[in-house]
Amino acid sequence: MGTEHVIRGIGVSPGIRIGRAMVYAPGAGTEAESEASGEVNSEAELALLQQARQQSEAQLLELAERTRETLGEEQAGILSGQAKFLADPAFYPPMEKKIREEGASAQAAVRAVVEHTAGRFEALNNAYMQERAADIRDLGQRLLTHLSGEGGGMRLSDIKDEVILVAHDLAPSDTVQLNKQYVLAFVTRAGGKTSHTALLARSLGIAAVVGAGEQTAAIADGDWLIVDGAEGVCIIRPEETTLAQYRQRQEVSEHEERELEAYRSRPAASQDGVAVEMAANIGTVQEAEAAAERQAEGIGLYRTEFLFMDAKRLPTEEEQAEAYCTVARQMAGKPVIIRTLDIGGDKALPYLQLPKEENPFLGYRAIRIGLDRKELLLTQLRAILRASSEGRLKIMFPMISGLAEWRQAKALYEQARTELEAEGVAIAAPAELEVGIMVEIPSAALQADRLAREVDFFSIGTNDLVQYTLAVDRMNEHVAYLYDYFHPAVLQLIHRVIEAAHHAGKWAGMCGGMAGDPLAAPLLLGLGLDEWSMDSGAIARIKQVLSQLDSTECRKLAEELLELDTPDEVRAALSQLMTTSNEQIQQQ
Repeated sequence: MGTEHVIRGIGVSPGIRIGRAMVYAPGAGTEAESEASGEVNSEAELALLQQARQQSEAQLLELAERTRETLGEEQAGILSGQAKFLADPAFYPPMEKKIREEGASAQAAVRAVVEHTAGRFEALNNAYMQERAADIRDLGQRLLTHLSGEGGGMRLSDIKDEVILVAHDLAPSDTVQLNKQYVLAFVTRAGGKTSHTALLARSLGIAAVVGAGEQTAAIADGDWLIVDGAEGVCIIRPEETTLAQYRQRQEVSEHEERELEAYRSRPAASQDGVAVEMAANIGTVQEAEAAAERQAEGIGLYRTEFLFMDAKRLPTEEEQAEAYCTVARQMAGKPVIIRTLDIGGDKALPYLQLPKEENPFLGYRAIRIGLDRKELLLTQLRAILRASSEGRLKIMFPMISGLAEWRQAKALYEQARTELEAEGVAIAAPAELEVGIMVEIPSAALQADRLAREVDFFSIGTNDLVQYTLAVDRMNEHVAYLYDYFHPAVLQLIHRVIEAAHHAGKWAGMCGGMAGDPLAAPLLLGLGLDEWSMDSGAIARIKQVLSQLDSTECRKLAEELLELDTPDEVRAALSQLMTTSNEQIQQQ
């Protein structure tokens, strides 16, 4: 079998798979263009470009329709979005301009514009937007394939043997063609956690490791591979003992996946019947469909910034209202918390021309922008209110530091409501539309008792709350080890917020990463958290954990944990409890 070799990347779709490698190198023929000698016939090149555009659009829409039938609207939207991009004034017209004014060939024009556009996305200081560069290059490769007159080489949909696919990268249009009956997993040299390819892999249920780097060159066709999509590990030419270990782990993993399916339709409640609301975090309209399919009891965080980040200009009030209406309809009467625009920090909007800052996470972002550029926030509030007649919408303001900002934001909400009522627009009654804040700044947590008198609810954003409480940039590899939501100081703030909400007769939720961590479940149950919001894929697992917990015991545990001195002590106590809980699950 050869010498065993382990490479590591980013695990983006869980599952342990064992099989033989198939190395995939698509579109080799379109990479190099053989320029004809003499002058380029611009009219002929423009005609070729137009034909390639039409063929690409037709292919993408057909592929999107097939994807819609098999995977759903969210995944289909990735491909139909590429088709729409062909009409973008910043994409196709510059190609025509290069042919007319610079005498470029159609292929040269496509390459130049695609690289320029993809480069603009990659230059943004935001992982989500950087990953969109892969979509642009996928679209460019499709145009080049049609321009070259090639069939595009091997089609992934033709694979009829069980393989583990190995590639430099997989485009979304490649990934949707994969049949998990034959493609057990894939490993790529490039790619990131927030890519559309990663999303599609999870939707298809195909284990995947991306961003494994140059070490993927060590994999040859036919090599035996082990892929662990949860841990981001790929083992090349494994020894027999390693194979035996992973086959056993694979059996356990598949058994756990089947067990979790049973919890999808169950209510979220503790062993002794204490119910909580289990909601989902979403960033796009399409993700609401996945949340509904996974039987989320609501949307605890709709990150509206992605609606703005996917646009080339500020979305209009009508466009925003339609997006919010769509989510409300998809959730069919379940609560939907819409967070107002949270831009700045690591999320840029080029068309807003935000100032360059030395410390963007401590600067001009989120509600601070909304209160400064009031028309921006007022338009969004009007759009949410217009959609409120379609379902149970709630409004949440991000980055509130204290009562002054809350009152300014609430005043804009009241202004939007007054305007719409005067215009005769149907909107939900004040008592039917809750308005709350995201608690992610320590000052808000420390003033929770006063804020609780005025807000309708709190939702704790642990990602930023930890960052601001501990003064830790979680993306900085030198200090990331300090980032820990089990830090006693963070726990004290969380406890303070929940207690203040309950004392005022309000509810408290959590939409940060901590809510989806099984290890944190006993603590959060013990602290009395009312609403838990997370990635929809984590809901079944948290429901399973909750079903094994006794709320009275968890309350006692929480009191004990609040007295501990270090994160390690908190984790150790929770790990001991979870070990006992897991043993109970396995015995059932």
